[in-house]
Amino acid sequence: MTFANPYAFLLLILLLPMIWWLVRNSREATAVAGYPDLRLLGPRRANLRLFLARYWPWLRLPALVLLIVALARPQVSAGVKETSGSGIDIMLALDISGSMQAEDFKPKNRFTVAREVLREFISQAGANRLGLVVFAGQAFTQSPLAADHTIVSQLLESVEMGMLQDGTAIGMAIATASSRLQASKARSKVIILLTDGVNNRGEIDPPTAAEAAAAMGIKIYAIGVGKQGGAPIPIPDPMFGKRYLRDAAGNLVMTKLDEDMLKKIASLTGGQYFRATDATTLRQIYTHIDKMEKSEFTAKREQKFNELFPRYLWPGLIILMVQFLLGVTWLRRAP
Repeated sequence: MTFANPYAFLLLILLLPMIWWLVRNSREATAVAGYPDLRLLGPRRANLRLFLARYWPWLRLPALVLLIVALARPQVSAGVKETSGSGIDIMLALDISGSMQAEDFKPKNRFTVAREVLREFISQAGANRLGLVVFAGQAFTQSPLAADHTIVSQLLESVEMGMLQDGTAIGMAIATASSRLQASKARSKVIILLTDGVNNRGEIDPPTAAEAAAAMGIKIYAIGVGKQGGAPIPIPDPMFGKRYLRDAAGNLVMTKLDEDMLKKIASLTGGQYFRATDATTLRQIYTHIDKMEKSEFTAKREQKFNELFPRYLWPGLIILMVQFLLGVTWLRRAP
């Protein structure tokens, strides 16, 4: 048996004055004058009452000892729990610009498929800590790094198109994700960036943001989304239904992907670039990244204990209660 708060036993010193007081007053407590009704009892019952009258105050002593032991929190070992596994800190950066509505991932659009694949990735993240940054014309942290993947998944579900001003601020997305990883003590820090566009917003250009991330020890895996040649961008129209974005000359505007830039930011950080042309390849890419990024962390041994303080707390309280009830009823002294 061990004690979580052994210093509580110092309180036993405070019981010494109580012992002195009990010894000094034990004879006085049994004076017949204090119990005038003893003459009404038979000899046997009178002797019993005198005996109890002398010693009932001493009940406080074992009660207080039991309470002090409970305060010291006695424990017994319940074994050792070991935790081990693979874990890294990952910030997921998701493009939610208007071009992500393109429907070349039929029957769903790029954004819907990307969110579904991210949801699956989050559910299988194991020991990894995850965070989420969303970006369009600007970037913001939807979820900071968290070991609770349920929270990250719930925050992902609340992401919708149109949350941000349109545009594609890839550099700002990298900078925002990097700032969340800066204080991380993980051996491996990763940004998985998913976009289907060209950087056209934000105060930071992607290569500069990537160089800053590399200086912090952060690796970027960049995923370019969309089929070769691009795809038309649908625009919801409440009056005429869905239509597609056109330029001033009436030509369909097709999505554009800056693959050279994405390859560069991945290369600057020691990461890798991938091209996803459909839902299947996108899932394969996230699975591949998950297999590549595994960093072992030291197993921790956690001693587990069973608490025993209730075994001392309740008897102590019960003894105090009995002592009090006897003092105000059967063993009550006359004034």
